[in-house]
Amino acid sequence: MTVVDMDAWLWWLIGAAVLGIALVVTSMPELGMLAVGALAGALTSYLGGSLVTQVLVFSAVSVALILVVRPIAARHRSQRPQLASGIDALKGRQAVVLERVDGSGGGRIKLAGEVWSARALDSGQSFEPGQQVDVVEIDGATAVVM
Repeated sequence: MTVVDMDAWLWWLIGAAVLGIALVVTSMPELGMLAVGALAGALTSYLGGSLVTQVLVFSAVSVALILVVRPIAARHRSQRPQLASGIDALKGRQAVVLERVDGSGGGRIKLAGEVWSARALDSGQSFEPGQQVDVVEIDGATAVVM
């Protein structure tokens, strides 16, 4: 191995490191795939491959990773369940009426183990103690039920 060959694989490693740093700074996963391609180019150079072979290996590995990994990552990102928290987690839950609930907003319900003030979604509707209601939305500190 000559000094020129050593320089080539070292340059590939430097390129991989720069791409890795850019990946961390920008959060663009494609840069990570290019960094892996640069590592493959460095290995090809270290094993004595010509410059053309090094560039072809870099290109092939990078393109293959982008074509294979990106769709898988996109599929996983779109299938990730959204975790509701805070008041969003209370919407759609059932509650038990503790004090009469009507459209004026003077009633109370037990929702997720806590007592909440509540009002009916429809102003002409009312719910008596013991009835099950569904929480439609949370308006400030008041649960809107139906």
